[in-house]
Amino acid sequence: MAGSLLRSGVRRFPWLCNVLLYGGLFAAGDAAQQLWRRRRRGQPPDWAQTRRVALVALAFHGNFSYVWLRALERALPGRRPAAVLGKVLCDQLLGAPVAVLAFYTGMSILQRKEDIFSDCKKKFWNTYKTGLMYWPFVQVLCRVLMGFSWTTRSKKLNLMSQTLTQQQSKR
Repeated sequence: MAGSLLRSGVRRFPWLCNVLLYGGLFAAGDAAQQLWRRRRRGQPPDWAQTRRVALVALAFHGNFSYVWLRALERALPGRRPAAVLGKVLCDQLLGAPVAVLAFYTGMSILQRKEDIFSDCKKKFWNTYKTGLMYWPFVQVLCRVLMGFSWTTRSKKLNLMSQTLTQQQSKR
């Protein structure tokens, strides 16, 4: 019963579910990373940081991903090798930089930093290059083995992991 209710909710409100899932996964990724790292150092978690990460995901990443992945699917429909490679290439060359820039800039704005681009300048290339070493392979597998809706869901899980990578590159 609950499973069918959830599936019908996702079908009726895909945008809302996408945004809420992004917010939840980004927050969960940040919380897991903090609990793991801070426990080793004996420090309490910074829940304000987790709220900021969730807000950036709710305000930007969920919406951007929903629109961006639908546009890619419309522009390059199907699972043909050329379409899959085109989607992955477009996503990595156009979508990923926007997502990384938005994450660091959004976090700086929410932290009320004077120079909202300083973190982005310091961390962008490291985060982007790290993502390029992993995500294209995952995306190809997801797009070949699963349909569009599952690819969108797996992209959310990928972004949660990318949040962990981004947080680790803050060191």
